[in-house]
Amino acid sequence: MENTLVLYPAPGIGHMISMLELAKLILRHYSNKFSRIHILITTGFPDFSSNLSPPAIAFKFIRKNAPNVHHALQEISKTSSIRAMIIDFFCTSAMPYSNNLGTPVYYFFTSGAAALALYLYFPTIHKQTSESFKDLVQTKFDVPGLPPIPATHMPEPVLDRVDPASDDILYFSVHLPKSSGIIVNTFDELEPIALKAITDGLCVPDAPTPPLYNIGPLIAEADSRPAEDGDEGIDLDQSDCFSWLDRQPNKCVVFLCFGSRGTFSVEQITEIAKGLERSGKRFLWVVKKPQGDNKSTQVNGSGGFEIDSILPEGFLEKTKGIGLVVKSWIPQMQVLRHPAVGGFATHCGWNSILEAVVAGVPMVAWPLYAEQHVNMAALVQDMKMAIPVEQGNDGIASAEEVEKRIRELMDSERGQELRELSKMIRDIAVESGQHLGSSSIALSNLIRVLFGN
Repeated sequence: MENTLVLYPAPGIGHMISMLELAKLILRHYSNKFSRIHILITTGFPDFSSNLSPPAIAFKFIRKNAPNVHHALQEISKTSSIRAMIIDFFCTSAMPYSNNLGTPVYYFFTSGAAALALYLYFPTIHKQTSESFKDLVQTKFDVPGLPPIPATHMPEPVLDRVDPASDDILYFSVHLPKSSGIIVNTFDELEPIALKAITDGLCVPDAPTPPLYNIGPLIAEADSRPAEDGDEGIDLDQSDCFSWLDRQPNKCVVFLCFGSRGTFSVEQITEIAKGLERSGKRFLWVVKKPQGDNKSTQVNGSGGFEIDSILPEGFLEKTKGIGLVVKSWIPQMQVLRHPAVGGFATHCGWNSILEAVVAGVPMVAWPLYAEQHVNMAALVQDMKMAIPVEQGNDGIASAEEVEKRIRELMDSERGQELRELSKMIRDIAVESGQHLGSSSIALSNLIRVLFGN
């Protein structure tokens, strides 16, 4: 029978694209080892109680799909020799079915080593308190390889202990060390402190740590990412955006983009706008419809909105010579690689961080949800590629703070140091994937384990 691999991504465009890129990477270099790769997709729409949190709904949906995965594995095994099943962290419920068939399970961890260290250590943290993390406003947790983490900065699904999603994350985390290995979308030189803590066994104190295969940076091609949800009412096409960038001086534009879920309140949008105007720096800002907003002017009932209805009066006119505000999806990787872009304000999603790393662009770190606070800590203290934004007790970053961080990134000596270091890390990232680079060697080691010499 022919050799094959089975890949099982979590629903969500970011997770699916990352798994697809992994499949493409393996096929590009090792297609001689097997003739095909199977990618299992979770389909349909969950019909669960609306009183569940979004993460709990997503995890329950994946769990309900596990028997379908079992059936697919049985069918594939009739004609192929399944050398391994590679699953997303959130697809742990499929592990028993693969084990029952005698198929080794590997995780593909689509975030970085900092988040992996946290999740490996999470069962230990979970034993340290019976309270919800969201209520421990004065508590910080020591995680091997990471700076102390405030309890309120823990990943979104575990903040409320009574949320079923918290139990799901605990289940996923307990099973991570039970896998045959963990494939991580990072590279050795990017997160040395977190990676050393993991490989030294500090994050799993009561069991062996499975081998790591750091094969990153793995990102989609610049023009291959699909538009995201909520991109109705586009008022500026991509060609106009790049035409505007083409007219700007090199390394002078700050690019602000906060991911598909990166929405702010009208109050926060106002503060960002004021900070940008006061900074006097050139900017390209992607704005999404504000959280809980019923006041912005709608566009033809489509769910789109008029940009100027949520910005301070006169802002667009005052900044039209130096700034561009868009509400459409634009190809982030292409923007980051444009010569005019000299800084990136980001929500610290891992894919966005890797895209900035590959482009050699320093960052202003503004985490919003999920494991992004953990990513920010690694980005600022381990990678030293970003300046953190500080928020007030009300969760709002003031106009003064926005102005300060933009100026610091673009004008200060520290900003220049970040720029130089970002260029160096960019070059290392490229080298890691080349022959005898760390990521190339890791991929080779993985294939050797799966298929032998």
